[in-house]
Amino acid sequence: MNIKQNILETIGNTPLIKLNKITRDLPCLVTAKVDYFNPGNSIKDRMALKMVEVAEQEGKVRPGGTIIECTSGNTGMGLALAACVKGYKCIFVTTDKQSKEKADILKAVGAEVIVCPTNVMPEDPQSYYSVAKRLAKEIPNSFHCNQYDNLANRQAHYESTGPEIWEQTDGKITHLVCTAGTGGTITGTAMYLKEKNPNIQVWAIDVYGSLLTKYFRTGEIDMNEVHPYISEGFGEDFVPQNYDMSVIDHFEQVTDKDGAVMARRIAKEEGLFCGYSAGSCLQGLMQLKQKLKKDDLVVCIFHDHGSRYVGKIYNDQWMMERGFLDVKTFRDIVNGRKGKRLVTVTPQQTVADTVDLMKKYDIEQIPVFDQDAIIGSISENGLFQKVFSNPEIRHSNVSEVMEPAYPVVTFDTTVERLGGLINKDNGAVLAKDDKGDYHIVTKYDIIQCLAS
Repeated sequence: MNIKQNILETIGNTPLIKLNKITRDLPCLVTAKVDYFNPGNSIKDRMALKMVEVAEQEGKVRPGGTIIECTSGNTGMGLALAACVKGYKCIFVTTDKQSKEKADILKAVGAEVIVCPTNVMPEDPQSYYSVAKRLAKEIPNSFHCNQYDNLANRQAHYESTGPEIWEQTDGKITHLVCTAGTGGTITGTAMYLKEKNPNIQVWAIDVYGSLLTKYFRTGEIDMNEVHPYISEGFGEDFVPQNYDMSVIDHFEQVTDKDGAVMARRIAKEEGLFCGYSAGSCLQGLMQLKQKLKKDDLVVCIFHDHGSRYVGKIYNDQWMMERGFLDVKTFRDIVNGRKGKRLVTVTPQQTVADTVDLMKKYDIEQIPVFDQDAIIGSISENGLFQKVFSNPEIRHSNVSEVMEPAYPVVTFDTTVERLGGLINKDNGAVLAKDDKGDYHIVTKYDIIQCLAS
């Protein structure tokens, strides 16, 4: 029988998957090391377990102790899994930039989560670095993992991620592409691969607002480079000790928008539901595609799972609010019609009256209102069928021939979603604006919007 003794034994040995659609115009083979197959859904499981094991070996954590860490969520999940199995308590300090889903997941596995402000300097007492250090001093029998400066972080990837990639590519890897955060993943993996083949190119992907790229290029820590950014899980406002810049060949910066949009493309086009950093990683590679040759074999690190970002990059509203998603909405269609009023009928009006309105305004869909309530609809196609079978129905009331009411959506509903609501049985969709007035969108509105 092949039975794992506990969840920690399932960490590692994640698949290497070929990318087919997004990278089809690149001259070489591009693959992704998809580490959301780890039990905690991220590559951080590897280093979290290693940090705890090393701390145990060095006597820095004892039975019944408390593990403390500042984390964007993924390291916390890995530590929480280790704590569950080994019997430790967990306190995690995170920032208000991180997704709510990450904090909720950490709480679900028994951790206490403290949220700190993002836009403060690392040495500020309110920063999540400072809070974690303070708690470690105040709580007896506690251990602050400090993934940024704890070299067990990069050791984990030297011992697992690097060897796995080398074996999975049969030693033919030519490029490693990885987002740069704590430095553990890219440095540890690169150290192993460079020992095997010094010619392997290691490309670090950074975000605008991080100082790592300029530090790599100049050796200067320039705080003028630091400004708030939305990307999660990588980029830094200081240089963690896990970095060994000598094993990195190039730093490439990616915008918040480009990383988010690419993550969504990976999900839709490759079927890999990944996190923010995967999008930025692949976007960074695409920005460097001119450097690739026919016989290259690229490995991109896809760190974590998209479930941690369903309220952010996979939420249309969140993306639109930040200008990341260039999609058209119900509002765009209405604004493009230059204030045309909604034509309605009451249940007491006759079919003949309704037909006259359709002719006058050249429309095919009319909602039926009883005072302020939407109770039904009238369509040209539906009326034609009824009048054709019984011409006398022209004198009947609308209430006798009306069809089901149109769906009511919000003004920010995307055109893609509207198209899914309109079909042969339902010819239009309604929405109410900020003033409380209703507006209608039909299939012809959507066709004109998509064609413009």
